[in-house]
Amino acid sequence: MSVRVTDAAFEPWSQLAEYQREQAGRAAKTGATAVFVGSMRDFNEGDEVSGMFLEHYPGMTEKYLEKISATACTRWDLEDSLIVHRVGELSPGDPIVLVAVWSAHRKAAFEACRWLMEELKAKAPFWKKEQLAKGSRWVEHNTPG
Repeated sequence: MSVRVTDAAFEPWSQLAEYQREQAGRAAKTGATAVFVGSMRDFNEGDEVSGMFLEHYPGMTEKYLEKISATACTRWDLEDSLIVHRVGELSPGDPIVLVAVWSAHRKAAFEACRWLMEELKAKAPFWKKEQLAKGSRWVEHNTPG
């Protein structure tokens, strides 16, 4: 299980490949891998969005992500999980989050991946400030799944 919060741009597929190489011994036990990648949109609530600043609470954010990762690993009998989340300045199209899970079976992998993403969006201590044509605004509500 690994959680990474970073202010550096990241390429999700490279992160995934690197992590899988590091965990090479797991391959024989894994029958399914489910992956979700979330990227910044250039629109929200009917407005064009030119950029975003994503804040977090250092220490608390990582602790919460570790907690939900551990919960998912036991609830669905996962082999492993990975969450990489970006903070700081973002532009439309930039990857924000990578969630990946490994399990012996696809049902557990799909369900755990979705649950992790929904828990992260709903409860993790992140705050978004969007740049609009006429100023900026804090995002008060996440978009529905």
